[in-house]
Amino acid sequence: MSMPSNEPQPESEPGIASAENGLVLLDGPDGVAMTLTADAAARTGQSLIEAAALAESQKTATNDV
Repeated sequence: MSMPSNEPQPESEPGIASAENGLVLLDGPDGVAMTLTADAAARTGQSLIEAAALAESQKTATNDV
């Protein structure tokens, strides 16, 4: 019988962003929620896009070995 892992598991469901009263609301899985300024949301979005591209390239490099 295997024991459940205490390691955090990556989330595969995306969050949903919306705008309200000049703020960006991000609703994620499992009740995760954030409210960001427009600037913070834009910088977070760019950072996520860059990190996702890097993660994809790492995954591809790992599969090539």
